[in-house]
Amino acid sequence: MTSLEEARALLAEFPVVDGHNDLPWALREQVRYDLDARDIATRQSDHLHTDIPRLREGGVGAQYWSVYVRSDLPDAVPSTLEQIDCVRQLLDRHPADLRRALTAADLESARAEGRIASLMGAEGGHSIANSLGTLRGLYDLGVRYLTLTHNDNVAWADSATDKPAVGGLSAFGREVVREMNRLGMLVDLSHVAATTMRDALDTSSAPVIFSHSSARAVCDHPRNIPDDVLERLPANGGVAMVTFVPKFVLQAAVDWTVAADANMRAHGFHHLDTTAEAMRVHRAFEESNPRPVATVATVADHLDHMREVAGIDHLGIGGDYDGTAFTPDGLNDVSGYPNLIAELLDRGWSRSDLAKLTWQNSVRVLGAAEDVARELRTTRAPSNATIESLDG
Repeated sequence: MTSLEEARALLAEFPVVDGHNDLPWALREQVRYDLDARDIATRQSDHLHTDIPRLREGGVGAQYWSVYVRSDLPDAVPSTLEQIDCVRQLLDRHPADLRRALTAADLESARAEGRIASLMGAEGGHSIANSLGTLRGLYDLGVRYLTLTHNDNVAWADSATDKPAVGGLSAFGREVVREMNRLGMLVDLSHVAATTMRDALDTSSAPVIFSHSSARAVCDHPRNIPDDVLERLPANGGVAMVTFVPKFVLQAAVDWTVAADANMRAHGFHHLDTTAEAMRVHRAFEESNPRPVATVATVADHLDHMREVAGIDHLGIGGDYDGTAFTPDGLNDVSGYPNLIAELLDRGWSRSDLAKLTWQNSVRVLGAAEDVARELRTTRAPSNATIESLDG
């Protein structure tokens, strides 16, 4: 049996729980949620990284769909609700393949049924508009993690890619974390500043996740996780889910991306725009400035390092498909996960190691957050604190 065949056999038993996929945002941007125009029951290779046939080929058993909206939108809360509605429409259209999931038990039930468990994560604290009531509303609608920031700071937390403002988490930010613990909503520390990561670990009584982040020691980008934070995951119980975005995993791609982003802005596009017109600008830039190409081995290098620092019990996968313009060779879309597992097998990772990476760690961390919430709800009432009352 080849490594790739062995990888596919393993994924049939322990499929991937992927921490972050931006399909709902891509559907908004490309077709304004016209799901007939992008029917994911059929291959959408010309438009998307994600569709059901390729999820099946990739051995994906559970997907956190990102209900992300840009932090510069004036209507972040209703736009987030539209994203949640998009996920619900997808589940209604494809019940034979996608199953709504809210709990760790739901993940296991979906696996037993041969369906892809579908969870949601809100990417950026701007989606709660400084309101703990809105946070609870998102939880009630099925959102099971909140990424505390996106690329920009929020009033109560510093982002990895913005200028420091509050020095990590403010008093209200710490209250957001505590309320998430009480709900059973995972605290996601991708995108946040290292100071915010440390403050959240100091505050959280439940395991945290990094839904799509890699190792800063391997690629020095602020979106990645410093070793001192990775070292704290065993005590916290959390999981760091490696991402595939070339500009976060390949050092040579970091400098190229700075220039490519500047070119996008010079042409009047947001640097994260993946519409057809924006991608034409990207491709023209790339023709004149060849893009450094990440590979499956590049991602595996991050996982080797993260396993050494945090331990095998604290690793997962969060590809960030349909949220990035470029992908590594061999990880071109959601069908590529077997290539990564095969690479790790060739590097000596055991079957039990890989079962933890793909399935077991992510299921465990959600279940642990549920356990903490059950206990907290016996002693802690819903918080009605405001940012004004705690931060002044």
